[in-house]
Amino acid sequence: MSNAWLTDLTAWLSANPGWVSLALFSTAFIESLAIAGIIVPGVALLFAIAALAAQIGMPLMAVLLWAGMGAIAGDALSFAIGRLFQGRLNSVWPLSRYPKLIVKGERFFHRHGGKSIIIGRFVGPVRPVIPLIAGALMMSWRRFLAFNIGSAIAWAPAYILPGFLVGSALSSKVQLPAHAYLVTAVSIATLAAIYLVIFRFQLGLGDNSRAYIWLQQRMAQYETTHRFWRLYSNERPAQASEFPLASLMLALGTLALFILWGQLATMTDVIEPFDQLVMQWFSDLRQPLLDAPAIVATLLGDPPVLTAAAVLACLALAFRGHYAAAIHIVLAAVITAVLVTILKAAFGIDRPDQVVNPPSSGSFPSGHTTGITVFVTLLASFVAAETRNSKRWQTYMLVSLPLIPVAISRLYLGVHWFSDIVGGLLLGLAITGATRASFSRFDRVPIAPDILTVSAALIWLAFCGGYVWVMWPEAIQHYAHSP
Repeated sequence: MSNAWLTDLTAWLSANPGWVSLALFSTAFIESLAIAGIIVPGVALLFAIAALAAQIGMPLMAVLLWAGMGAIAGDALSFAIGRLFQGRLNSVWPLSRYPKLIVKGERFFHRHGGKSIIIGRFVGPVRPVIPLIAGALMMSWRRFLAFNIGSAIAWAPAYILPGFLVGSALSSKVQLPAHAYLVTAVSIATLAAIYLVIFRFQLGLGDNSRAYIWLQQRMAQYETTHRFWRLYSNERPAQASEFPLASLMLALGTLALFILWGQLATMTDVIEPFDQLVMQWFSDLRQPLLDAPAIVATLLGDPPVLTAAAVLACLALAFRGHYAAAIHIVLAAVITAVLVTILKAAFGIDRPDQVVNPPSSGSFPSGHTTGITVFVTLLASFVAAETRNSKRWQTYMLVSLPLIPVAISRLYLGVHWFSDIVGGLLLGLAITGATRASFSRFDRVPIAPDILTVSAALIWLAFCGGYVWVMWPEAIQHYAHSP
């Protein structure tokens, strides 16, 4: 299919900016509508229209609102169609042309229930038919609307912000700083190496791997090692007494890398030239357009926000009787705070001179990066424990994504060196691995989400919003760029 019509539509909207709101609503509506979302390249259209909206000065909240309402309306109509044709979806045109997609959607809905409305909003080929299937299977309107509206609130920023930011950058003529490709390439290579060596390696040490089976056989040869193996093995019947080899290797591997990296970063000048280059790169990149999202990201990694998350998680788990999990979260939070404080004082690395009022504590390792890494990877580990081994790496990748903006914000705002960020990431992974390995011997029953868990999450989100609102004026002054 030719893309000429997409170019023509974008040009027409540029000449008629008053229609942008309708275009946003209509595109999100069609992209969410059953079957139509397969035919129409809604993602590309939304990106282009969002970029155009930013260029003509349309407020971000208005862009999100129009797109969100279109998505809600599209899913609602799909749900209504499903209710109307329940039991006859495979015989009604154009649904009759996609029988395999209907069957796949039904399986997906039966597996995930109401959560499929949220998951399907973002993921996979079944996305356009999930609301349709929910209606055909007689899901209640009240329950559907709750999932529909809630998922749209998260969907709109995920689909709109990339295009809007690109449009804003184009309109403000943001220029890439010098050495952009070098800094980006080296940074990505470093993080990719950590992922490949640590994540993919340790996630390949499940109970079906050759390394696991070999080690299990060796441990069974001696009573002392066999007792250690049994002591820390998972006690869930469904997990078949799985030993936390992956978590243990994550802890040991990242701890060893942290020690090595710490020596290079604090006792030699090997990394200093690149630290300086990265700092200059982000200093050149500073733009009013990017300051606000960077400050929001760094505030979400502040100790009060992460402490609130730990407290709420502990309360939710304790009320449900998962005392060991609650205690391990407390221990992880305390160990993180103590280690970061001690290491900052011991190394005493000076912070970059890029902010008006730099923090008084040392620079290495980054406390924000360590804290957010422990938070998201520990959360990912609890979620992944309830999934199949083959799907665990996907859970880790998805749930761990929030640590990226927080870590980058510390570099962008000029309060940490690149080596501080890597050190914080490695230290956080070591703490997570040790915590999960220790918790394994107390892991007896699944920890499924319930109303108490959802309530705790909503309270934390409300706390995050309130914290950002209250701290915003002070943060603007604190992270002001030094002349």
